[in-house]
Amino acid sequence: MRREVPIVICFLAGFFFISDFFIPEPHWTQIAHRVNQWAIIVIAFAYVLGVGNIVRVNSQVIKRKERDWGYKILLLSGLVLMIILGIGFGIKEGTTFNWIFMNAMYPMQATMFSLLAFYIASAAFRAFRIRTWEAALLGVTAVLVMIGRVPVGEFLWRPFPDFIEWIMNVPQLAAKRAIMIGAALGAISTGLKVLVGLERTYMGGE
Repeated sequence: MRREVPIVICFLAGFFFISDFFIPEPHWTQIAHRVNQWAIIVIAFAYVLGVGNIVRVNSQVIKRKERDWGYKILLLSGLVLMIILGIGFGIKEGTTFNWIFMNAMYPMQATMFSLLAFYIASAAFRAFRIRTWEAALLGVTAVLVMIGRVPVGEFLWRPFPDFIEWIMNVPQLAAKRAIMIGAALGAISTGLKVLVGLERTYMGGE
């Protein structure tokens, strides 16, 4: 029963969500929406469980004064502060919660993305080591796109920007859509395996 019950619940929930798109029956749609509301309630409890887990793990680090325990205090303080401000004063525009989010969260997020640019540059440098014809094609295309995106490209050849736009809109977009279609097919196959019980990693230990 420890395995069969979660599999049955997962199958029924997935079946209701999928069937809502294919069965144009008002009563069936109401049932699917009701199940969707139950799922939202479960997700809310999952958030509470996640917060409790964060508090438990980080409080142990603070108690033992392990590495970077000071940052854990800052993490828990920010967590408690935002919960109090969100529940007590709301999250709409003009509230203290929104002000902290816009003036603290956004700048920190921009900082993290700016740091990722250096890792992307280093990865691109390694990828541009031409050892195969595929790497050569990637390197040549990347150089052409970079040149075409700056004024020097138009200075060297006036139709250069239009040529780069063609590369981005035709071969690049075609390859991108092919990758997205492949990823979608993989997601569908994984979802079907979960629904029929062939994929059971969500239960842990399998």
